[in-house]
Amino acid sequence: MELVLLPFRWIYRALVWFANSPRTLITSYLLMIVVAGVIYGEVEQRSPADAVWWAVVTASTVGYGDISPTTWAGRTLAALLISTMVLLVIPLITAHFASRLIVDDDAFEHEEQEQLKADVRRMRALLEELATRQGIDLPPLPPTPPVSGPGSAAPPVARSGRSGRRRPRR
Repeated sequence: MELVLLPFRWIYRALVWFANSPRTLITSYLLMIVVAGVIYGEVEQRSPADAVWWAVVTASTVGYGDISPTTWAGRTLAALLISTMVLLVIPLITAHFASRLIVDDDAFEHEEQEQLKADVRRMRALLEELATRQGIDLPPLPPTPPVSGPGSAAPPVARSGRSGRRRPRR
């Protein structure tokens, strides 16, 4: 089964690599336009300028209709170009830029999280010490569930929904 899944893992890793590199995304987009334009120009007997124009218009799914394929090979090329751009390249570019826009600048950094954990442990120790001095028995801590996600020790259903936003200091 591992052998069957291996090509899919390679494809997935390649997509992740493409998605995380804007330079690679833009380069692959331009390369696809040029290659498709050259092939289209040869298949449809068009000038290089017309062929590249056709590739840009087709890849962007605008389709002005001023230049369109008339041969079976040209139409197949158009279908491949449109499918690749709509299903792969454009979503990857959009996802990359969206991920850059959706950054929570107020989220706690790792060091801040660790400091908060240390503070909570220290407060618990002080509370236990104070309770011992007063002769009060504290209830035992509940068992710690396994970690279910990055930075969270609570299971997904028990999370508070807090997004990591800090209150402004006064």
